[in-house]
Amino acid sequence: MSRQLGFDLPSVAALGREDFFVSPANAMAVAMIDAWQTWSGHKLALIGPEGSGKTHLVHVWAEAAQALIVEAEDLAASDIPALARHNIAVENVPDISGDAQAEEALFHLHNLVLAEGHSLLITAERPAQQWGLTLPDLASRMQGTPAAILERPDDRLLAALVMKLFADRQLSPSPNTISYLATHMDRSFAEARRVVAAIDAAALAEGRSITRSLAAKILGQTGPDGPQTDGDQGRSGS
Repeated sequence: MSRQLGFDLPSVAALGREDFFVSPANAMAVAMIDAWQTWSGHKLALIGPEGSGKTHLVHVWAEAAQALIVEAEDLAASDIPALARHNIAVENVPDISGDAQAEEALFHLHNLVLAEGHSLLITAERPAQQWGLTLPDLASRMQGTPAAILERPDDRLLAALVMKLFADRQLSPSPNTISYLATHMDRSFAEARRVVAAIDAAALAEGRSITRSLAAKILGQTGPDGPQTDGDQGRSGS
């Protein structure tokens, strides 16, 4: 079969509240985001592994709270008093570990935001005790921040995540592709992203539909019954 030219087109993630699938693995975190006006101390740390939905929930919160979103590593060059006049989300706080200027900026932002009566949302992959912050006053404030945990995905969440990742790429896999992937792939958000991207690239390069057999090929396994050919619809919008 002739190969098609592949174009590395970016996927567009759907980040609305209605696009976030709630399961037991993330229900508590979602509930805390929805109830943001009741946060203890007007602040919350959203903790979860890469790809677990932290950024999605940050955007959900930012829309509800009319908040700004900033990367922690950009704080050193930011106008902290101006940021502090808003509800604000600071993503990937551990990225500034050891950066004295950025840590100082976050310390002042934390204090000013709360003094102004606004709310602060911060994100990280690990609990605050593992962030390696070197400014003692900042470390103590981060460790004292209530946390909402995004757990590793259960079966329903993993299947929903894979479906969303395909939808973000405007792809329509065959029905049994999703269940196959949820059953056979490593149970992590990062792996789900990697596998969906690899399937997308292979389907485009080989000019074929996204099926269970292609998923098995990408995972490096065929399953108990060997490769199957299913004629369900494949790529859409291509």
